[in-house]
Amino acid sequence: MHTVLKAVAEPHAERAERWRDTVYSIFGLDIRLDRVPDERDEIVLSKAGPVEVIESRSGPGYALRTAKHVRRHDPGRYMLFVQAEGSDIGEQYNRRTKYRAGDLSLVDLSAPLRCTYGNRRAVMLSYPKALCPLRESEVASLAGMRIDGQTGTAALISGLVRQLPQHLESNDLAASAQVGTAVLDLLHVGLAAQLDRTTAVEPETQRGALRTRCRAFIEAHLSDPDLSPAMVASAHHISLRHLHRLFEDTGDSVAGLIRRRRLDRARRDLLDPTLFGRPVAAVGARWGYTDPAHFNRAFKHAYGLPPAEFRRQYAHTSPATGDHAVEKAF
Repeated sequence: MHTVLKAVAEPHAERAERWRDTVYSIFGLDIRLDRVPDERDEIVLSKAGPVEVIESRSGPGYALRTAKHVRRHDPGRYMLFVQAEGSDIGEQYNRRTKYRAGDLSLVDLSAPLRCTYGNRRAVMLSYPKALCPLRESEVASLAGMRIDGQTGTAALISGLVRQLPQHLESNDLAASAQVGTAVLDLLHVGLAAQLDRTTAVEPETQRGALRTRCRAFIEAHLSDPDLSPAMVASAHHISLRHLHRLFEDTGDSVAGLIRRRRLDRARRDLLDPTLFGRPVAAVGARWGYTDPAHFNRAFKHAYGLPPAEFRRQYAHTSPATGDHAVEKAF
């Protein structure tokens, strides 16, 4: 469920003061603008289990949290910040860092900070410090640092977080909590690795983070005919046996997950009106089925009809459902 707050909903004469109060109540940040807040200034609030998801759009300005603000109220929370559009300059613990689209950082809301920004969109996850397995002094050594969101686990986290607000529109509270937990698992495993403190993270948390990475790899390679459990295991430097054990509690085998996701993507293509001119065999090939007969058999087994007949029967009555990047990783 979303709560949408728009600066333009406030009376023009009182807008600057009211929007300043709104931002402070959410972030504990005092914003300073050389303009009246306008249609660029908007905040969307959601929940993913114990995680508060905040999508913020804004025009130019700066925000700060002073030692006085901290003394007045220390929420005891960390905030994962992901730059979605535009750029920011963040300052915390004497670190001054520029963030570009995709970059992320962990912010300690128990310490002073400052942020200067232009037109931008950011997505933030706020969560209790008690959920972090690392000591506060360890987190402080990393807080406010730029993490490049273009490669590795950081890229996966960045992509998941940027898609979270859209994903949480489903109102599926259990799925939302799962997403929030998975993102935190990935984050904490990554931070622990930077600190050479992987033993601080519970084995099950590490397993969950690895499983999420494997699922994301599968989703990114569905079109590759050579995608297989062995390929997934090799890409993550684990044995095939380890990979199968990783998924044994999920009720889905790795091969079954690959097959199910390929067929689901093919089904969506068959229902997509913009792809009606694409031959059924080409749809199958797009998702790794190089043998049309094999694709026909697998599709009929999953959905009860061969793909061509499925398209004829349902394409004009059942619109294709969109896929969210967040859902792909679970």
